[in-house]
Amino acid sequence: MEIAIDNMIKEVAKPVDPDATGSARKAELQSVKQTAIDCKELLVERQRLEQMVKDLNANGSIEEQKDYSGGFAERYSK
Repeated sequence: MEIAIDNMIKEVAKPVDPDATGSARKAELQSVKQTAIDCKELLVERQRLEQMVKDLNANGSIEEQKDYSGGFAERYSK
């Protein structure tokens, strides 16, 4: 997973083609944005899994954690 994240970060760091215009530029920027979002999701999931493993090693069980990544309403709707 770490290699995939490193590759995604390299993709996001690449400059957008300065010659691209209109829909081509928009598509390239959308691709960069989606890659950044995917990378963030992978990093969050990795941190969650690492915490799960720590909890499992520490007390032999995994505690359910609340996901507060949404807004105010999502946080309290569960």
